[in-house]
Amino acid sequence: MQVEVCAFSIESCLNAQQAGAHRVELCGGLYEGGTTPSYGLIQRARSVLSIQLYVMIRPRGGDFCYDEEELEVMRLDILAAKKRGADGVVFGLLNPDGRVDIEQTKALVALAKPMGVTFHRAFDVASDPLEALEAIIEAGAERILTSGQQNTAIEGKKLISQLVERASGRIEIMAGCGVNADNAVLLAKTGANALHLTGKAVRQGAMTYHKQGVSMASVLPADEHEIIYTNEANVKRLIERLSEEKVNF
Repeated sequence: MQVEVCAFSIESCLNAQQAGAHRVELCGGLYEGGTTPSYGLIQRARSVLSIQLYVMIRPRGGDFCYDEEELEVMRLDILAAKKRGADGVVFGLLNPDGRVDIEQTKALVALAKPMGVTFHRAFDVASDPLEALEAIIEAGAERILTSGQQNTAIEGKKLISQLVERASGRIEIMAGCGVNADNAVLLAKTGANALHLTGKAVRQGAMTYHKQGVSMASVLPADEHEIIYTNEANVKRLIERLSEEKVNF
């Protein structure tokens, strides 16, 4: 069992590492569900982390069907992550009909080598999860991040168990979305190879002056004066819970 933390800042990377996580998935675009982080963030994360670093490759929010210009951006970002010493990259590509884009996924996996590749939760909006599983295996990715095609991994635990059984060791299955210390043991019982979480907490930013009536975003589901970060204690608590239940790491 591996524990991966989704981090959007250097503070969160360091907290994840200090808590005992095995891997960081580095992202930008928190409110879009994760997009490609800046080059500076990748470089700094690599310099402060001794654990594995995987970099999100997603050129925009929205769906996972990309045109040629977006694919070229993804190729360049994969090469940039490789140059900066990332251990792997994270992406997901679908065709308009909801099936995995095997051709482009294969090409990006090949470009990423020797880095590893996680196929992210684009899997959870694929039209047929078992067909998608086989396609991603064929494309050469090493793991799939999934909530079992539900809004949370707990809700999707039945499908996660089915995916683990069907994969039969050919690819890792990582359960993510809504993962915390309270449900980690139950999710581990699905047979998943890894758990993925943010371990998030919220605090107020450093500014004491707040300009009223002015927003920096057209759509924002949270207070713009809040800072969302990975809380070390949340991640540590999950790892301790797994250890207490003698889940092997």
